[in-house]
Amino acid sequence: MLDTTPLTSAVDQFADRLRAAPQSRLQRGAAAEALELARELSARAQRLEEPSGEVRVMPDAGMFAVADQVTVAAHDLALVLPGEAALESAVARVAEARERAGI
Repeated sequence: MLDTTPLTSAVDQFADRLRAAPQSRLQRGAAAEALELARELSARAQRLEEPSGEVRVMPDAGMFAVADQVTVAAHDLALVLPGEAALESAVARVAEARERAGI
């Protein structure tokens, strides 16, 4: 079984930073970056679960909900990751999003 702790830890830290961020930082792009990440991770999970199925786009639930959206999407993806390469790619994407969000 694949140990997905690197992904869940990275995304949990990012989500904690989003929850602690001031509204002004969220409005300056951190929330948008996090939503983009949540949508990407959700789409990856959906494609792995149902390769021929239609990908449903995660809705924008607002800047104060985006930390939870990222967490849910990453934990869903962690359940279906096929291997180490996919895990490393997801962890790298979380790190990139955190850097781009500036938190």
